[in-house]
Amino acid sequence: MGKTLLMGNEAIARGAIEAGLHLAAAYPGTPSSEIIGTLAAWAGDFSYYVEWSVNEKVAMEVAAGAAYAGARALVAMKQVGLNVASDPLMSLAYIGVKGALVVAVADDPGPHSSQTEQDTRTFAKFAKLPVFDPASPEEALEMTKDAFELSHRYGMPVFVRPTTRVCHATAGVEFSEIQSFPTEGFVKDPRWVIFPRLSYERHRWVESQLQKLAAEFSENRWNRITPGDRLGIVAGGVSYYYAVEAARDLGLHPTVLKIGNPHPAPLAKIEAFLRQVDRVIVVEELDPVLEEAVLAVAGSIGFAGQIHGKISGDLPRAGEYSVDLVKRVLAELTEVAGDAAAASTLDAPPQLPVRPPVLCAGCPHRASFYAVKRATKGLDAIYTGDIGCYTLGNAPPLAMVDTCLCMGAGITVGQGLHRIEPERPVFAFIGDSTFFHTGIPGLINAVYNKHAVKLVLLDNSTTAMTGHQPHPGMGRTASGEVTQVVDVVALIRACGVGLVEEVNPLDLKAAEGAVKKALEYPGVAAIVMRYPCVALYKPTRRFRVDASQCVNCKRCIKELGCPAFYQEEKPVIGPSCYGCGLCAQVCPVGAIKEANS
Repeated sequence: MGKTLLMGNEAIARGAIEAGLHLAAAYPGTPSSEIIGTLAAWAGDFSYYVEWSVNEKVAMEVAAGAAYAGARALVAMKQVGLNVASDPLMSLAYIGVKGALVVAVADDPGPHSSQTEQDTRTFAKFAKLPVFDPASPEEALEMTKDAFELSHRYGMPVFVRPTTRVCHATAGVEFSEIQSFPTEGFVKDPRWVIFPRLSYERHRWVESQLQKLAAEFSENRWNRITPGDRLGIVAGGVSYYYAVEAARDLGLHPTVLKIGNPHPAPLAKIEAFLRQVDRVIVVEELDPVLEEAVLAVAGSIGFAGQIHGKISGDLPRAGEYSVDLVKRVLAELTEVAGDAAAASTLDAPPQLPVRPPVLCAGCPHRASFYAVKRATKGLDAIYTGDIGCYTLGNAPPLAMVDTCLCMGAGITVGQGLHRIEPERPVFAFIGDSTFFHTGIPGLINAVYNKHAVKLVLLDNSTTAMTGHQPHPGMGRTASGEVTQVVDVVALIRACGVGLVEEVNPLDLKAAEGAVKKALEYPGVAAIVMRYPCVALYKPTRRFRVDASQCVNCKRCIKELGCPAFYQEEKPVIGPSCYGCGLCAQVCPVGAIKEANS
């Protein structure tokens, strides 16, 4: 009880606990990872079950099974993960649940760490499911609790859609009592088996539920009108605070409609709002979900005023919003500041140095990429990549990632490329966690259909990019319990791969040799490059450049791109060295040595 400082994702976790959570499942994905990470950290204090599933589809189906048995279940992911989970979710919308199922999907306007800027509010419309759109950590907690209650009452999954700025913002959040809800257990019923005739009937049920929800949302606390003058602003999520602050700074006093439930739209509330204003500005990130709802209601009641938003071209469709951006738009539309640039109260930020993302100093992936690059020199090979830290292998000087589509696609895209250009070697890079996520079916497909690609499994013993969450190859669960290790080498062999080599990538000679053996093998081959992520241990050694021996060829800098190096009169290794020793193996004159040697 009481108020505690929490980030938005932690607040969602707390909201789930207060709502009587029984089970939570997810696959890590920024900006959502801390939801399950927090639940895992707190699991010993409560009686729910929590797991990192192997992918989002599995997490959704595990949570659905719990909800079938009357449990209150949470499944969490980022917006791209929702694509993976969409298959079971679309059917769950029709089948429904008996307990409660909340689907927390973190969107990433910007994007900061994603392949897309897709908008889960639009997905909610497509799936015909209700959605809560929190604007702050405080709302994230309360909306999560309301989402569980709504899911239980309506018997359908419910979205909670925080965005990056809500997920990672921090605020003082008020704790409340934890509710307890006994599970009823699974009761056999024909409704749990989806057949075409049942689908038709359940589709009609879903549509009727949406009508009821639209009416209920018009009366709930998350969709409210703050009275002002005849200028109207409609906003949702964190954009609501941007709009309110921008209007205040400009001296405007608009009537504001805050929409916390963008689907189904609170139509009666929107109508009441439109009858109080002459002109409307809709402020929302990504898709024009609120704007479309406002336009639909405006058309039905004959609203004669102007409606400004993304569809009208007054606000950008892509990218993250800010107070300054909204302020400039409001200034232009209301002509309160004359020059739109004068609307900003902030000085222009200083020009920052360009710092492109790069693999960490000592990262074993650098050694893996470099070994493949050396072994395939002159062969015009294609290097397909995947989602993870190792996507950074595309940057110069390595330049070893030619494609990156989505998780698991490196293996399968490589197969299509190899079929069209069979004379070109194809190396598909994938991480250990991603291999468990969606890499295995692609590898089986390669074996079955005789696509002679070469798999390079970059096994650094963690899910590094999202915060070092465990996976099936690590021997521990989300809550830290010891469990069976799934051996990736044995698994690859079980898939039918004819040649499997396991090697330490920091042994450059051995790694190159393994790559050459894979090149010579006529079928599907796999190289497991195994060395732990450098962020998991403290360096036990460091290297230095002996300036007296260095011939200043700069191969250590030009070929590796390690951020521990910098150039003075001759190359120098800085304090960020992790002692991997790759550079010492690359130096042609032996000028790089251990610092204590």
